[in-house]
Amino acid sequence: MSKGPIADVIIIGAGIIGASCAFRLSEQGLKVVVLEAQSAPAMGSTGRSAAGVRVQFTEEVNIRISWESIKEYQQFMDLYGADAGYRPIGYLFLVPPERLSVHLDGVRLQERIGAPVQVFTTEEAQRLVRFDPKGIACATFGPVDGIVDPHLVTFTYLSLAKERGTILYLETPLTRANRVGDIWQVETVKGTFEASYLVNAAGSWAGEVAARAGLEVPIHPVRRIVYATAQISWHHSYPLTIDMQSGFYLRSEGRRILFGRSNPGESPGFTEGIDWDWLEPTLQVGVARFPWLGEVRLDHHACWWGYYEVTPDHNPILGRLPSVENWINAAGFSGHGVQQAPMVGRLIAEEITLGKAQSVNIDPLRIDRLSEQKKVQKEHNIV
Repeated sequence: MSKGPIADVIIIGAGIIGASCAFRLSEQGLKVVVLEAQSAPAMGSTGRSAAGVRVQFTEEVNIRISWESIKEYQQFMDLYGADAGYRPIGYLFLVPPERLSVHLDGVRLQERIGAPVQVFTTEEAQRLVRFDPKGIACATFGPVDGIVDPHLVTFTYLSLAKERGTILYLETPLTRANRVGDIWQVETVKGTFEASYLVNAAGSWAGEVAARAGLEVPIHPVRRIVYATAQISWHHSYPLTIDMQSGFYLRSEGRRILFGRSNPGESPGFTEGIDWDWLEPTLQVGVARFPWLGEVRLDHHACWWGYYEVTPDHNPILGRLPSVENWINAAGFSGHGVQQAPMVGRLIAEEITLGKAQSVNIDPLRIDRLSEQKKVQKEHNIV
Protein backbone atom coordinates (compact mmCIF):
# COMPACT_ATOMS: atom_id res chain seq x y z
CA MET A 1 0.00 0.00 0.00
CA SER A 2 1.10 3.51 -0.75
CA LYS A 3 1.28 6.05 2.02
CA GLY A 4 -0.56 9.33 2.03
CA PRO A 5 0.89 12.49 3.57
CA ILE A 6 1.86 12.47 7.22
CA ALA A 7 -0.50 14.98 8.78
CA ASP A 8 -1.10 16.44 12.20
CA VAL A 9 -4.76 15.39 12.14
CA ILE A 10 -6.83 12.96 10.09
CA ILE A 11 -10.57 13.68 10.15
CA ILE A 12 -12.92 10.85 9.23
CA GLY A 13 -16.00 12.32 7.57
CA ALA A 14 -16.67 15.39 5.42
CA GLY A 15 -20.09 16.25 6.77
CA ILE A 16 -20.75 19.56 8.48
CA ILE A 17 -19.00 18.50 11.72
CA GLY A 18 -15.87 17.21 9.98
CA ALA A 19 -15.76 20.31 7.78
CA SER A 20 -16.02 22.65 10.77
CA CYS A 21 -13.27 20.74 12.58
CA ALA A 22 -11.06 20.85 9.47
CA PHE A 23 -11.45 24.62 9.18
CA ARG A 24 -10.72 25.35 12.82
CA LEU A 25 -7.74 22.98 13.01
CA SER A 26 -6.21 24.30 9.78
CA GLU A 27 -6.80 27.83 11.07
CA GLN A 28 -4.46 26.92 13.94
CA GLY A 29 -1.75 26.00 11.44
CA LEU A 30 -2.15 22.23 11.65
CA LYS A 31 -1.81 19.99 8.61
CA VAL A 32 -5.20 18.32 8.17
CA VAL A 33 -6.37 15.45 5.97
CA VAL A 34 -10.10 14.70 5.60
CA LEU A 35 -11.14 11.21 4.48
CA GLU A 36 -14.70 10.88 3.16
CA ALA A 37 -16.24 7.57 2.16
CA GLN A 38 -18.82 9.09 -0.22
CA SER A 39 -18.28 10.70 -3.63
CA ALA A 40 -18.98 14.20 -2.28
CA PRO A 41 -19.14 15.99 1.08
CA ALA A 42 -22.39 16.29 3.09
CA MET A 43 -24.02 13.17 1.63
CA GLY A 44 -24.89 11.59 4.98
CA SER A 45 -26.91 13.02 7.86
CA THR A 46 -25.81 16.57 6.99
CA GLY A 47 -27.38 16.70 3.55
CA ARG A 48 -30.53 14.87 4.61
CA SER A 49 -31.30 16.81 7.76
CA ALA A 50 -34.31 19.07 8.33
CA ALA A 51 -31.71 21.88 8.69
CA GLY A 52 -33.03 23.35 11.94
CA VAL A 53 -31.00 25.37 14.45
CA ARG A 54 -32.24 26.19 17.95
CA VAL A 55 -31.26 27.11 21.48
CA GLN A 56 -34.24 25.39 23.11
CA PHE A 57 -32.59 22.49 24.92
CA THR A 58 -32.80 21.31 28.52
CA GLU A 59 -29.07 20.59 29.06
CA GLU A 60 -26.80 23.61 29.65
CA VAL A 61 -23.98 22.29 27.51
CA ASN A 62 -26.31 21.90 24.51
CA ILE A 63 -27.75 25.38 24.98
CA ARG A 64 -24.30 26.96 25.11
CA ILE A 65 -22.95 25.09 22.07
CA SER A 66 -26.09 25.80 20.03
CA TRP A 67 -26.28 29.48 20.99
CA GLU A 68 -22.64 30.09 20.09
CA SER A 69 -23.19 28.27 16.80
CA ILE A 70 -26.28 30.32 15.93
CA LYS A 71 -24.34 33.52 16.60
CA GLU A 72 -21.78 32.36 14.04
CA TYR A 73 -24.52 31.56 11.52
CA GLN A 74 -25.92 35.06 12.05
CA GLN A 75 -22.52 36.57 11.16
CA PHE A 76 -21.53 34.03 8.51
CA MET A 77 -21.53 36.43 5.57
CA ASP A 78 -19.48 39.05 7.43
CA LEU A 79 -17.05 36.44 8.73
CA TYR A 80 -16.53 34.32 5.62
CA GLY A 81 -18.13 36.13 2.69
CA ALA A 82 -20.58 33.28 2.17
CA ASP A 83 -24.27 32.74 2.81
CA ALA A 84 -25.12 30.11 5.44
CA GLY A 85 -28.77 30.19 4.43
CA TYR A 86 -29.68 31.23 7.97
CA ARG A 87 -33.32 32.25 8.33
CA PRO A 88 -34.74 32.89 11.82
CA ILE A 89 -38.18 31.37 11.21
CA GLY A 90 -38.26 30.33 14.87
CA TYR A 91 -38.95 27.13 16.77
CA LEU A 92 -42.30 26.80 18.52
CA PHE A 93 -42.63 24.09 21.18
CA LEU A 94 -46.17 23.11 22.20
CA VAL A 95 -45.75 21.97 25.79
CA PRO A 96 -48.17 19.53 27.51
CA PRO A 97 -48.66 19.69 31.31
CA GLU A 98 -46.54 16.59 31.96
CA ARG A 99 -43.53 18.22 30.25
CA LEU A 100 -44.05 21.71 31.65
CA SER A 101 -41.74 21.65 34.68
CA VAL A 102 -38.68 20.27 32.86
CA HIS A 103 -39.31 22.45 29.84
CA LEU A 104 -39.56 25.67 31.85
CA ASP A 105 -36.39 24.71 33.73
CA GLY A 106 -34.78 24.67 30.28
CA VAL A 107 -36.23 28.10 29.51
CA ARG A 108 -34.69 29.52 32.67
CA LEU A 109 -31.31 28.06 31.66
CA GLN A 110 -31.62 29.60 28.20
CA GLU A 111 -32.45 32.99 29.71
CA ARG A 112 -29.53 32.80 32.15
CA ILE A 113 -27.13 32.05 29.31
CA GLY A 114 -28.54 34.93 27.27
CA ALA A 115 -30.24 32.94 24.53
CA PRO A 116 -33.54 34.53 23.45
CA VAL A 117 -36.71 32.57 24.29
CA GLN A 118 -40.32 33.58 24.88
CA VAL A 119 -43.14 31.83 26.74
CA PHE A 120 -46.55 32.12 25.03
CA THR A 121 -50.06 31.20 26.00
CA THR A 122 -51.80 28.87 23.58
CA GLU A 123 -53.76 31.85 22.27
CA GLU A 124 -50.58 33.82 21.59
CA ALA A 125 -48.94 30.83 19.92
CA GLN A 126 -51.82 30.49 17.47
CA ARG A 127 -50.83 33.80 15.90
CA LEU A 128 -47.92 31.82 14.45
CA VAL A 129 -49.63 28.53 13.62
CA ARG A 130 -53.20 27.33 14.09
CA PHE A 131 -53.52 24.22 16.28
CA ASP A 132 -55.92 22.43 18.58
CA PRO A 133 -54.89 23.59 22.07
CA LYS A 134 -56.34 20.55 23.84
CA GLY A 135 -53.73 19.06 26.18
CA ILE A 136 -51.26 21.96 25.71
CA ALA A 137 -50.30 24.06 28.75
CA CYS A 138 -48.24 26.72 26.98
CA ALA A 139 -45.79 27.25 24.15
CA THR A 140 -42.23 28.51 23.93
CA PHE A 141 -40.75 30.35 20.98
CA GLY A 142 -37.12 30.93 20.04
CA PRO A 143 -36.96 34.06 17.84
CA VAL A 144 -33.37 33.35 16.74
CA ASP A 145 -34.07 29.68 16.10
CA GLY A 146 -34.58 28.75 12.48
CA ILE A 147 -32.89 26.98 9.59
CA VAL A 148 -29.62 27.05 7.65
CA ASP A 149 -28.39 25.47 4.43
CA PRO A 150 -26.18 22.56 5.57
CA HIS A 151 -24.60 22.12 2.13
CA LEU A 152 -23.55 25.76 1.87
CA VAL A 153 -22.10 25.71 5.37
CA THR A 154 -20.20 22.46 4.81
CA PHE A 155 -18.70 23.56 1.50
CA THR A 156 -17.75 26.96 2.93
CA TYR A 157 -15.88 25.39 5.84
CA LEU A 158 -14.13 22.94 3.51
CA SER A 159 -13.15 25.73 1.13
CA LEU A 160 -11.70 27.76 4.00
CA ALA A 161 -9.86 24.66 5.25
CA LYS A 162 -8.40 23.95 1.80
CA GLU A 163 -7.16 27.53 1.56
CA ARG A 164 -5.18 26.76 4.73
CA GLY A 165 -3.69 23.54 3.40
CA THR A 166 -6.29 20.88 4.24
CA ILE A 167 -6.47 17.99 1.76
CA LEU A 168 -9.81 16.26 1.12
CA TYR A 169 -9.95 12.70 -0.21
CA LEU A 170 -13.31 11.50 -1.51
CA GLU A 171 -14.37 7.87 -1.93
CA THR A 172 -11.77 6.98 0.69
CA PRO A 173 -13.45 4.94 3.45
CA LEU A 174 -11.45 3.91 6.48
CA THR A 175 -11.00 0.13 6.45
CA ARG A 176 -8.78 -0.13 9.51
CA ALA A 177 -6.95 2.15 11.93
CA ASN A 178 -4.07 1.28 14.24
CA ARG A 179 -2.08 3.22 16.80
CA VAL A 180 1.59 2.58 16.07
CA GLY A 181 3.85 4.32 18.55
CA ASP A 182 2.66 7.91 18.62
CA ILE A 183 1.08 7.79 15.15
CA TRP A 184 -2.34 6.78 13.85
CA GLN A 185 -2.11 4.67 10.72
CA VAL A 186 -5.36 4.74 8.77
CA GLU A 187 -5.78 2.14 6.03
CA THR A 188 -8.11 2.96 3.15
CA VAL A 189 -8.83 1.73 -0.37
CA LYS A 190 -6.50 4.51 -1.58
CA GLY A 191 -3.58 3.72 0.68
CA THR A 192 -2.41 4.33 4.22
CA PHE A 193 -2.53 7.76 5.84
CA GLU A 194 -0.66 8.77 8.99
CA ALA A 195 -1.23 11.47 11.59
CA SER A 196 -0.69 12.19 15.27
CA TYR A 197 -4.44 12.69 15.89
CA LEU A 198 -7.56 11.07 14.52
CA VAL A 199 -10.96 12.83 14.71
CA ASN A 200 -13.97 10.55 14.36
CA ALA A 201 -16.57 12.79 12.70
CA ALA A 202 -18.19 10.00 10.71
CA GLY A 203 -21.74 10.73 11.84
CA SER A 204 -23.98 7.69 11.66
CA TRP A 205 -20.96 5.58 10.74
CA ALA A 206 -18.92 6.74 13.76
CA GLY A 207 -19.59 3.56 15.73
CA GLU A 208 -18.50 1.41 12.79
CA VAL A 209 -15.40 3.55 12.23
CA ALA A 210 -14.40 3.04 15.86
CA ALA A 211 -15.03 -0.71 15.59
CA ARG A 212 -12.64 -0.87 12.62
CA ALA A 213 -10.00 0.53 14.95
CA GLY A 214 -10.82 -2.06 17.62
CA LEU A 215 -12.60 0.55 19.77
CA GLU A 216 -16.11 0.90 21.15
CA VAL A 217 -18.03 4.14 20.66
CA PRO A 218 -21.80 3.64 21.21
CA ILE A 219 -23.21 5.53 18.21
CA HIS A 220 -25.83 3.88 16.03
CA PRO A 221 -27.80 4.99 12.95
CA VAL A 222 -31.58 5.30 13.15
CA ARG A 223 -33.59 6.19 10.06
CA ARG A 224 -35.70 9.35 10.04
CA ILE A 225 -38.25 10.38 7.40
CA VAL A 226 -39.08 13.91 6.25
CA TYR A 227 -42.43 14.10 4.46
CA ALA A 228 -43.32 17.05 2.22
CA THR A 229 -46.64 18.44 1.03
CA ALA A 230 -47.42 19.83 -2.38
CA GLN A 231 -47.33 23.62 -2.61
CA ILE A 232 -49.99 25.26 -0.48
CA SER A 233 -52.38 27.86 -1.89
CA TRP A 234 -52.20 30.30 1.03
CA HIS A 235 -49.33 32.57 2.05
CA HIS A 236 -48.09 31.83 5.56
CA SER A 237 -44.66 30.99 6.94
CA TYR A 238 -44.80 28.39 9.69
CA PRO A 239 -42.03 28.17 12.31
CA LEU A 240 -40.61 24.77 13.06
CA THR A 241 -43.41 23.70 15.37
CA ILE A 242 -43.14 20.66 17.65
CA ASP A 243 -46.08 19.01 19.39
CA MET A 244 -44.21 17.65 22.42
CA GLN A 245 -47.15 15.43 23.31
CA SER A 246 -46.85 13.33 20.13
CA GLY A 247 -43.42 14.26 18.78
CA PHE A 248 -44.93 15.51 15.51
CA TYR A 249 -43.24 18.52 13.90
CA LEU A 250 -43.79 20.72 10.86
CA ARG A 251 -42.28 23.81 9.24
CA SER A 252 -42.50 25.82 6.05
CA GLU A 253 -40.15 25.20 3.15
CA GLY A 254 -41.09 27.78 0.54
CA ARG A 255 -44.71 27.06 -0.33
CA ARG A 256 -44.49 23.50 1.02
CA ILE A 257 -44.88 22.10 4.52
CA LEU A 258 -42.27 19.65 5.78
CA PHE A 259 -43.35 17.34 8.59
CA GLY A 260 -42.35 14.19 10.41
CA ARG A 261 -42.24 12.23 13.61
CA SER A 262 -39.63 9.86 15.03
CA ASN A 263 -40.72 6.23 14.98
CA PRO A 264 -40.05 4.76 18.45
CA GLY A 265 -40.31 1.27 16.98
CA GLU A 266 -37.56 1.81 14.41
CA SER A 267 -34.62 -0.44 15.19
CA PRO A 268 -31.07 0.94 14.84
CA GLY A 269 -29.36 0.10 11.59
CA PHE A 270 -28.74 1.31 8.05
CA THR A 271 -32.31 0.79 6.87
CA GLU A 272 -32.80 2.59 3.56
CA GLY A 273 -35.73 4.22 1.80
CA ILE A 274 -38.84 6.12 2.82
CA ASP A 275 -41.09 4.31 5.28
CA TRP A 276 -44.50 4.88 3.68
CA ASP A 277 -46.15 2.70 6.34
CA TRP A 278 -45.16 5.33 8.91
CA LEU A 279 -46.95 8.10 6.99
CA GLU A 280 -50.46 7.23 8.22
CA PRO A 281 -49.65 7.14 11.98
CA THR A 282 -47.62 10.32 11.51
CA LEU A 283 -50.46 12.15 9.78
CA GLN A 284 -52.97 10.82 12.29
CA VAL A 285 -51.39 12.67 15.20
CA GLY A 286 -50.42 15.60 12.99
CA VAL A 287 -53.92 16.29 11.74
CA ALA A 288 -55.32 15.85 15.26
CA ARG A 289 -53.15 18.77 16.41
CA PHE A 290 -53.17 20.76 13.15
CA PRO A 291 -56.56 20.07 11.52
CA TRP A 292 -55.80 22.29 8.50
CA LEU A 293 -53.01 19.89 7.53
CA GLY A 294 -55.69 17.43 6.41
CA GLU A 295 -56.52 19.78 3.53
CA VAL A 296 -53.03 19.59 2.02
CA ARG A 297 -51.85 17.00 -0.51
CA LEU A 298 -48.59 15.07 -0.09
CA ASP A 299 -45.84 15.32 -2.73
CA HIS A 300 -44.29 11.85 -2.72
CA HIS A 301 -41.38 12.99 -4.89
CA ALA A 302 -40.38 15.76 -2.44
CA CYS A 303 -40.06 13.46 0.60
CA TRP A 304 -36.73 12.09 1.76
CA TRP A 305 -35.03 10.02 4.45
CA GLY A 306 -31.78 10.14 6.39
CA TYR A 307 -30.17 8.99 9.63
CA TYR A 308 -29.93 10.26 13.17
CA GLU A 309 -26.62 9.30 14.78
CA VAL A 310 -27.92 8.18 18.15
CA THR A 311 -26.21 7.66 21.52
CA PRO A 312 -27.73 6.09 24.68
CA ASP A 313 -28.62 9.50 26.15
CA HIS A 314 -29.22 11.39 22.88
CA ASN A 315 -26.26 13.68 23.56
CA PRO A 316 -23.15 13.79 21.34
CA ILE A 317 -19.87 12.17 22.28
CA LEU A 318 -17.13 14.81 22.19
CA GLY A 319 -13.47 14.82 23.11
CA ARG A 320 -10.74 12.30 23.79
CA LEU A 321 -11.26 8.58 24.10
CA PRO A 322 -9.58 7.65 27.41
CA SER A 323 -8.57 4.15 26.32
CA VAL A 324 -6.22 5.25 23.53
CA GLU A 325 -3.99 8.23 22.76
CA ASN A 326 -5.16 11.05 20.48
CA TRP A 327 -8.46 9.59 19.29
CA ILE A 328 -11.02 12.42 19.36
CA ASN A 329 -14.77 11.87 18.98
CA ALA A 330 -17.09 14.43 17.39
CA ALA A 331 -20.24 12.48 16.62
CA GLY A 332 -23.52 11.14 17.97
CA PHE A 333 -25.55 14.34 17.79
CA SER A 334 -28.96 12.63 17.60
CA GLY A 335 -30.31 15.14 15.11
CA HIS A 336 -28.65 18.39 16.22
CA GLY A 337 -25.25 18.24 14.53
CA VAL A 338 -26.10 20.92 11.95
CA GLN A 339 -27.08 23.38 14.65
CA GLN A 340 -23.98 22.76 16.77
CA ALA A 341 -21.31 22.40 14.09
CA PRO A 342 -19.72 25.88 14.24
CA MET A 343 -18.93 25.68 17.94
CA VAL A 344 -18.02 22.00 17.86
CA GLY A 345 -15.26 22.78 15.36
CA ARG A 346 -13.81 25.35 17.75
CA LEU A 347 -14.06 22.98 20.72
CA ILE A 348 -12.35 20.09 18.94
CA ALA A 349 -9.57 22.43 17.81
CA GLU A 350 -9.10 23.49 21.44
CA GLU A 351 -9.15 19.86 22.57
CA ILE A 352 -6.20 19.15 20.27
CA THR A 353 -4.18 22.38 20.37
CA LEU A 354 -4.75 23.33 24.03
CA GLY A 355 -5.09 19.86 25.50
CA LYS A 356 -8.73 20.39 26.46
CA ALA A 357 -11.78 22.23 25.14
CA GLN A 358 -12.09 25.53 27.00
CA SER A 359 -14.74 27.77 25.44
CA VAL A 360 -17.47 25.44 26.72
CA ASN A 361 -17.11 22.73 29.36
CA ILE A 362 -17.73 19.54 27.37
CA ASP A 363 -17.16 17.17 30.30
CA PRO A 364 -20.91 16.27 30.31
CA LEU A 365 -20.46 15.09 26.70
CA ARG A 366 -17.32 12.99 27.14
CA ILE A 367 -17.69 9.26 26.60
CA ASP A 368 -16.94 8.31 30.21
CA ARG A 369 -20.33 9.73 31.23
CA LEU A 370 -21.85 6.56 29.80
CA SER A 371 -20.03 4.28 32.23
CA GLU A 372 -22.06 2.48 34.88
CA GLN A 373 -20.56 4.60 37.63
CA LYS A 374 -22.00 7.85 36.35
CA LYS A 375 -25.58 9.13 36.22
CA VAL A 376 -26.52 9.88 32.63
CA GLN A 377 -28.29 13.20 32.02
CA LYS A 378 -30.68 12.81 29.11
CA GLU A 379 -31.46 15.70 26.79
CA HIS A 380 -35.26 15.98 26.83
CA ASN A 381 -35.77 18.24 23.81
CA ILE A 382 -34.95 15.74 21.07
CA VAL A 383 -37.21 16.01 18.04
